[in-house]
Amino acid sequence: MTAKGTFDTANWTPQPPFDDRDGVTLGLVTLDKTWYGDLTGTSVVTMLIATTPVEESRSYVAIERVEGTLDGRSGSFVVQHDATADQGEQSLRIRVVADSGTGELSGLRGEIGIVVAPDGGHSYTFDYTL
Repeated sequence: MTAKGTFDTANWTPQPPFDDRDGVTLGLVTLDKTWYGDLTGTSVVTMLIATTPVEESRSYVAIERVEGTLDGRSGSFVVQHDATADQGEQSLRIRVVADSGTGELSGLRGEIGIVVAPDGGHSYTFDYTL
């Protein structure tokens, strides 16, 4: 099945870097999301970030717990993010953590694709099975 919609981010909270040497910085950021569309609800993202002296080269990994309703089924689940930018060439993979679904979302599997519009708005496509 496929779910589609948009989401907003808020409350970006960067912590002081925990490692900053030779122009490469490692840090932690938390943020909140509100989901709209076929997936409605909220989530909290905990993100580890690596930045480099090259603005277009950076990386992050994150864990995000989503609570809400997916196509009429209520519960929660966790996704794992893996993102890189190599001199501007970007890669992002967001996968449901196996067996993290609760309630009516028990057994959820899938991947979420994200598109960032020129105006900064975010949309998603969530290909999943239950």
